[in-house]
Amino acid sequence: MTSDTSPRPSLWPWVYLIAIVYFTLHLVTSTRYGYFRDALYYLACSEHLAFGYVDQPPLIAVLGWFARRTLGTSLPALLFWPALAGAARIVLIAAFARELGAGRFGILLAAVLAATPGVWWVIDHQFAMNSLEPLFWGGCAYLILRLINTGNPKLWLAFGALAGIGLLNKYSMVIFASALIFGLLHTSQRRLLFTPWLLLGGAIAFLIFLPNLIWNIQNHWPFLELMRNIRATGKDVVLPPGKYLLQQVLMLNPVSFPFWFGGLLFYLFSRHAKRYRVFGWTFVITILFFMITHGKDYYSAAAYVMLFPAGALATETLLAARPKLQTILRPACFVWLMLGVLPLLPLVLPVLPIETFLRYQSRLPFEVPKTERSFIGETLPQYYADEFPWPGLVEAVARVYHSLPPEEQQRAAIYGNNYGQAAAVDFFGPQYGLPKAISGHQNYFLWGPRHYTGDIVILLGELEHEAQDDFDSVTVAATLNNPYAYRYENRPILLCRGLKWNLQTEWSRVKKWR
Repeated sequence: MTSDTSPRPSLWPWVYLIAIVYFTLHLVTSTRYGYFRDALYYLACSEHLAFGYVDQPPLIAVLGWFARRTLGTSLPALLFWPALAGAARIVLIAAFARELGAGRFGILLAAVLAATPGVWWVIDHQFAMNSLEPLFWGGCAYLILRLINTGNPKLWLAFGALAGIGLLNKYSMVIFASALIFGLLHTSQRRLLFTPWLLLGGAIAFLIFLPNLIWNIQNHWPFLELMRNIRATGKDVVLPPGKYLLQQVLMLNPVSFPFWFGGLLFYLFSRHAKRYRVFGWTFVITILFFMITHGKDYYSAAAYVMLFPAGALATETLLAARPKLQTILRPACFVWLMLGVLPLLPLVLPVLPIETFLRYQSRLPFEVPKTERSFIGETLPQYYADEFPWPGLVEAVARVYHSLPPEEQQRAAIYGNNYGQAAAVDFFGPQYGLPKAISGHQNYFLWGPRHYTGDIVILLGELEHEAQDDFDSVTVAATLNNPYAYRYENRPILLCRGLKWNLQTEWSRVKKWR
């Protein structure tokens, strides 16, 4: 550990170089497959700006609105933002290690560790709020670290501002912020809580979050209703505690396990880290919360922003006690991590053509875990399969739509059974002269049926026998056969006539929040 009087090591150039390489790899592979389902939905939300949405706070929609008006919505332009967030996370983790007291080796090791987790490679290749979450969680933890080191209570103001914006990104921010507060209460640093600056910081967070809070109240808490429905339907795969913890090791990449687990032990038990014990407790509380509430395995991924810096510092401290071995063991750490990351890179980043990837995947000694039951038995991992069906789907919809007489086209609604289908029509449809889609799924329900009554409906994602219960006539207008998409995205496109009830007066019947 560096002394308090030693000059702080610079992050330049190696930390920034690692971040740039990470960023570049995401951009050069951005066009390999296609648009992720959720990205299309968030772009649809960006055309309906509001203080809230059924399934997320408003920040990702605002970012989508900004992206449309700056770099655009091509795949490289859209993935610029999550890739940039991933690069910033690498710099943040290195800065965290420096603030803990790490020297040059520890800082560089922290940056390399930040680029190892497979789960972060995946989320940084998707335009979604998950790539931003580690910055908000890690940023708040870093401010607590600075508060411990400097004793400056005014840092609570910055904490409140960052936590408030983080709440507009994902509601899980309240879980992590609460874990930090509880973590402080479990340590001698609890004295930092007894200051009016904490109350002022809390007030700032509340004021930032207030518009979304009001929106939720006015709309009868749709996010809570959604979460209840998901739990009731058993949509998510529920892991027992042992498998949940094992999955943490796998999604972070097993080669990084000795480092982040060592970082956790360092926080909790090392006398050198006694003043930083809050971060160990914060991590434990966060993991326990998601384990007990049966959250998906990646919900806790952002918490590892705290552990990698500690693991790097602990490694540096351990090797410093063995100076004769440093020459060998320091390079060995980086070789170990590189050998663990490179063979698995195609699994988390689309570096291979899809057919080559399928051959690669078939030779793996394990199967990629599924987080939702509907994905079980499918060929591709969910994060890849959700990038394939959309252009072909919309092209087929366009053929059906333009086969109708002009006067029927004016009355024909394009209805998506899920938001991915509807958002794909909204995104790719203009090049085919298609109108915007409607759907009852998630926030599409709140956007309503527009002028459609259900007289003519081009129905996506529904089985023929199910649709026959609601329409006078149902015919298969087009078939889909994308070998890389999920089975339910290959259901035929149905041309339905004569809805037995009116969309305008009974729109509530299509509500699908799950």
